[in-house]
Amino acid sequence: MIQQKRGGGSVDIKERIKKADVKQWEIAEKIGTTEFTLSRWLRRPEKLRQEVVEDIEKAIEELKNK
Repeated sequence: MIQQKRGGGSVDIKERIKKADVKQWEIAEKIGTTEFTLSRWLRRPEKLRQEVVEDIEKAIEELKNK
């Protein structure tokens, strides 16, 4: 599971994607990468830069409000 520390709490990105009912391919398209790359990023959270996490979170918010 992806967990990134933010403001004292942890955010599980995979769980947020699931709760938002957003598909990984939609997020990948929105942030300009492939679904395969996004999937790989989600499996290796320790490799993610904070910038990438923020891009993913922004895409989730935009797509769930469509």
